[in-house]
Amino acid sequence: MRVVLAEDDVLLREGLASLLERCGHRVVGQAGDATGLLPLVRRHRPDLVIVDIRMPPTHTTEGLAAARVIRQELPGIGILVLSAHAEVEHAMELLASGQGIGYLLKSRVADVAEFLDTLERVARGGSVVDPALVQELVSVRRRQDPLEALSVREREVLALMAEGRSNAGIARRLRITEGTVEKHVRSLLAKLGLPEAADDHRRVLAVITFLEAQ
Repeated sequence: MRVVLAEDDVLLREGLASLLERCGHRVVGQAGDATGLLPLVRRHRPDLVIVDIRMPPTHTTEGLAAARVIRQELPGIGILVLSAHAEVEHAMELLASGQGIGYLLKSRVADVAEFLDTLERVARGGSVVDPALVQELVSVRRRQDPLEALSVREREVLALMAEGRSNAGIARRLRITEGTVEKHVRSLLAKLGLPEAADDHRRVLAVITFLEAQ
């Protein structure tokens, strides 16, 4: 996998680059700001771009703006956005832009196996949402909370769906059968008033959009 990195924290950027190279991926470009990122992406056409939301010069949403441009110009490139905090509005905007999008907290990078799995899923066109963002959405939307109708297990399945996992992936994580997962998915979608969909990305968008709208 060919990757371009954009992160103003040099230690984190170099650490990510070293990790990716050790795992057999190729880092074809690095940038410390959004201005330097776009030329690299246009030149190298990587499989995946990893970009921090807050970058110089203002440390507000430069990375997000760059991600928008990349998605418009080169929609086939996977984009993984790293953030220090669970920012609902930014994450929703990214997820609505199409497939091959991930939103991950920087703290999640410490789990190397999970991080690498996330990169590969996004590069393959999947959608990945950090579990902390799901919890943030749930806690913010407590008023007339539609999730109250869900069982504990259905909430667990919902959170894993929002991470972009397939039914088989959810089954492995929860140590239950895939058939049981399918029953939970049908049940929770019915309780939330959402149509069933086989496509993982559509499921993520349906669930997150529903939560965000409450």
